[in-house]
Formats: sequence, structure tokens, C-alpha cells
Amino acid sequence: MSRNFVFQLTVVIFISTALINYPKIGEAGIVSIHESTIEMFLGKSDAPVTMIEYASLGCSHCADFHKKTYPKIKEEFVKKGKLKIIFRNFPLGTPSLAAAMIANCAGPKRFFGMIEIFFQSQQQWGRSKTPIDSLKKVARFGGITGADVDQCISNEHLLKYIQEVAEKGQKQFQINSTPSFIINGKIISGALPYVDFKKAIDSALKEAN
Repeated sequence: MSRNFVFQLTVVIFISTALINYPKIGEAGIVSIHESTIEMFLGKSDAPVTMIEYASLGCSHCADFHKKTYPKIKEEFVKKGKLKIIFRNFPLGTPSLAAAMIANCAGPKRFFGMIEIFFQSQQQWGRSKTPIDSLKKVARFGGITGADVDQCISNEHLLKYIQEVAEKGQKQFQINSTPSFIINGKIISGALPYVDFKKAIDSALKEAN
């Protein structure tokens, strides 16, 4: 898999939605390297079904999933304690690694709010002609300063961690495109309609019981 990682980002749209859904996103600063390199998950840790999502923050299909299907899955299964979602970065293209690093630097409490901001504003930040400046503008909405961004994207340990997560996904699950999902060991490729995910999750719930 080829990766040319250039740090690009830009102006955010739909910020208010992310702030409402993730009220802790306004907390300032970046977290320790330990907190930025742990598995990020949403939902109850002991939920009967686990869905692993491999996504690139610069992937339009991933953004479509998060805009159209993810909210329904969250409402129907995550909030009811039936499903845990593990998000694993699989950066493709130029801006995706930068976005992934900043989301991780925000830490577990703000991580999912940050990725939703990146997905919602993807078409704008992916076309920025001033990538670092645009990245810093977005990060400010998560309480991350320009200096924080500089520190985050220069962290070689975090860079290596994100790359290793993607490489492990390739080897363990043969992930080669995004978005890709593993629901209790079964692979779903692509941003399929909600009905397909509901069917897979319901089936996994039956097996879990």
C-alpha cells in the first residue's frame, strides 16, 4: 500500500453538531503519548458485540458512512449497550495521516468528536492550499493550539503507532480499502446501507446470546 503523508487540513463545517454530541471536545491541549496511542472505542467496554472500523479520514466513502449510517448505528446499538465500536486509523492519501494524528492527540474523551469534525468538513480541508494553517484552524475547535499541532504532527512515536495499526489491519484482516468493518470476526467492505449493518449486528447479537 502506498502512502504519501503530507500534513494538510482546513476550515471546519458543522462544528456545532460535533460540539453538541461530544461536549468534552472543548477541553484544551493534547494528551500524553500513552493516551494518544491506546485503542479508541465508543460504547460499553463489555458490550456483547464489537465492530472494528478501519477508516481513512480523507476517504469520501468513510465520510458518507459517518454522515448517513453511523448515527443510526450509534443510536440503535451503541447507546443501548449492545455494540462497542473500535476505530482504527487506516490513512490513505495526503491529508489523512495529519487528521489521524490530531484526533489521537486529542485523546480518548475527544477523539470521536474530532473525527466527526474531520469527516463533516472533509471536502473543504482536503483541498486547502495552505495545509498547516488550515489544520491549525480546525484543531482550535478541539481546544488544540497551533503549538500543540506542531508538537503532535512531529511525534515520531505516534506516527509509527498509526502506521503499525494500519499494517496490522492489512496482515490480520487483509484490509486494503476503506471503510472496512469487522463485526465479531466477519468482514464488511464499503459504506453499505444501514440495513446491511443492522442485519450483521443483529446476527452477531443472536450468536452472542
